[in-house]
Amino acid sequence: MAKQVRNYEQLAHDILGAVGGEENIVNVARCATRLRLVLKRSNPEFKKKVSEMPGVITVVENGGQFQIVIGQHVGEVYDAFTNITNVEDNTEENMQKGSILNRVIATMSAVFAPFIYILAAAGILQGILILINLAWPAFAKTGTYEVFSFISWSPFTFLPIFIALTASKHFKVNTYIAVVCAMALVSPTWAEIAGRIAEGEKITFMGIALSQTVYTSSVLPPLFLVWILSYVERFFNKVFPEVVRSLFVPLMCMVIMVPLTILLIGPLSTLFANGVADGYNYLAENLPIVAAIIIGAFWQVFVIFGVHWGITPVVLANFDNYGRDSFQAYQTIAVIAQVGAVLGVFLKSKVQETKSVALSAGITGIFGITEPSIYGINLRFKKPFIIGCISGAVGAVVASFFNPYYYVYAGLPGPLTIVNGISKDNPSSFIGICIGVAIAIILPIVLIMMFGYGEDTAKAVDTKLDTPEDIDDEDNIITTESLEQVVVSPLSGKFIPLNEVKDPVFNSGAMGKGFAIDPSEGIVSSPVEGSIVMTTPSKHAIGIKSNDGVEVLIHVGLDTVELKGEHFDLLVNEGDKVSIGQPLIHFDKKAIESKGYSTVTPVVVTNTMNYNDVIIDNTNTSVSNSNRMITIIK
Repeated sequence: MAKQVRNYEQLAHDILGAVGGEENIVNVARCATRLRLVLKRSNPEFKKKVSEMPGVITVVENGGQFQIVIGQHVGEVYDAFTNITNVEDNTEENMQKGSILNRVIATMSAVFAPFIYILAAAGILQGILILINLAWPAFAKTGTYEVFSFISWSPFTFLPIFIALTASKHFKVNTYIAVVCAMALVSPTWAEIAGRIAEGEKITFMGIALSQTVYTSSVLPPLFLVWILSYVERFFNKVFPEVVRSLFVPLMCMVIMVPLTILLIGPLSTLFANGVADGYNYLAENLPIVAAIIIGAFWQVFVIFGVHWGITPVVLANFDNYGRDSFQAYQTIAVIAQVGAVLGVFLKSKVQETKSVALSAGITGIFGITEPSIYGINLRFKKPFIIGCISGAVGAVVASFFNPYYYVYAGLPGPLTIVNGISKDNPSSFIGICIGVAIAIILPIVLIMMFGYGEDTAKAVDTKLDTPEDIDDEDNIITTESLEQVVVSPLSGKFIPLNEVKDPVFNSGAMGKGFAIDPSEGIVSSPVEGSIVMTTPSKHAIGIKSNDGVEVLIHVGLDTVELKGEHFDLLVNEGDKVSIGQPLIHFDKKAIESKGYSTVTPVVVTNTMNYNDVIIDNTNTSVSNSNRMITIIK
C-alpha cells in the first residue's frame, strides 16, 4: 500500500520530472485509480523512480501506457498534473495511433484473456485422464474415457469460434457474422475436402487451387479473418440501405471472407505461425540450455508487459504439428519459481498484512495465475521477483538435460499441469520437469530466508489491548463496540472474491482488501454513511469516506473508463453527505456489456493499512443490496 500524501502538486511535479518532462509526454488521462501517461520514450529508470514515490502504489506499463496506480486520490494528482502541463487528453486517438507492437499486444490480450480459463480447465481434465490411464491402463478403452476425452479436446477443436467471439468485440464486428465465418472454417466438410487435397486430389475454387490447411485449433487464421472482416462489414454497412442491410451485409461478408481465408489468409498466417514455432524448436533442440534460460528467467517479465499472449499461436502450432511442446514445460518452471518466491516472503515476513497478501497470492499461483504474486508481493519488494527469475532459470536449465515436453496443452501452466509432461515414449520428460519444479519452488524460499526480501513498508499493527477500552489521540474513550465498523454491499448480484477479478491492481490486493460483485441490476448505492470524496469524469467509479474514517472505492466494471461516461449517470457530487443505501450511480448493464466490457464491480477499502484487520464475512454466492459484507477491526 502507498504511503498517504497530501501535497498532490509536489507529487505531480515529481512524476513529471521522473518521466522525462512534458516534452516526453504524448497524452495524459486518468481512471478511478491510475494516472495514465503515453510517453514518447520509456526507460526502466522511470518506473523505478515513480514506484518509490510516496503516494504511488505501483506502476504498470501495458498497451503503450505508463500507468501510475495512485488509488482514491488520483483525481487530485491528475488535476495537479494537467495544471502544470499543456498536454491534452486524447487517449482514444493515441491508442489508435499506437505502435504496431502495442496494438498487437493489446489485441492478443483482449482476444485470449476471456477464454483462457476454459482452455486451462480442459488442460487439467486431460491431465487427470493421463493420471487415470497410468493407474488403470484399461480405462483408455472405455466409453467413459472417450466421452471425457472429447470433452477435454472440444475447446481446442473449436478454438476459432472462441477467437471469433472475443475478436468480434475487440474489432467491433457483428459477433454472429464473425462466428458463422469461423464455423465454416471448422466445418467437418472442409476437413474432408482438405483431407482429399492432402491425398493428391486437385480441388479448385473459381479456378484457384485450394490448400490442404485445416483450421481446427488454429489461432491466426480466425484472428486475421475477423480483423479484415471489420473493414469489409463497415464498407457494406455504408453501401446497403438500411432496409436490406440486416440481410445483405451478412451474406456479402460470408461469401467474401470464408473463401478469402481458405485461399489466402489461412495458408499465409499458418505458414507464419509454423515458421516461428520451427525457429523456437530449432533453438530448443540445438541449444536447449539457451532456450531454458530465456524462458525460465524472462517469462514472467513477458507477463508483466503483456506480450505473453503472443506466444499462444506458436505453442498451439507445436501441439498441432508435433503433438508436443517444450515451451510450456519451461514456462511451468518459471511460473512456479514466482510462487516459490512469494511463499518465501510468507515464511520470512513478520508483518501480518504482508503474510496475508503473500499467502493469498501463493494460493492463486497453484492454478498458474501469477499476477497476484507479481504485483502484490514480488515486484512490490523487487528482490523476490529477481530471485524468482533466477530460480526459474536454474530450474529450467536442469530440466533441459531431460528433454522436457508437454504432451497436452496447458491453458495456465503451473503446479496442476506438470502431469502434462508424462509420456510413455519419453519417460525422462516428466522426471526433468519434476526436478526443475522442485528447484523452482525450493531455491527461492532458501534464498529469501538467507538474504531477505527487501524493505517491508507494510504497517505492522499492534493488536494487543491492555483493557476492553483504549484511548484515542484526543483522550476520548473508545469502547469495545466502536472497534468494529461495517461495510455493506452497494449492489445486488453474484459475489466474486477480489483475487478472482481480472485486473492485477485489484486482485493482487495492492489497492486494499475487499470483494467484487457481478451486478444483477444497474444501481450502485452507498455501502457506508459518510461523504463523497472522489468522483471521475467517466462516472464509473466513486470514493466514499465513512463518518468513522473508512475509505471505500467502488469501481463499476473493468476498463469502463474507456466509455468516457457513456451509459453511466452519476447521482451525487464530491462533498455530498450520503447515507447507507442511498443511490449513487445508475448504469446500463446491458449496454456496457454489449460493447465488450465487464461490469464486475470491485469494492475496496483503500485505507486497509489503517486497520488491524478487514474481514470479508459474507461470501454467499448471491448478495443483495445492503447485505453486510465487511467487518473492519480498528
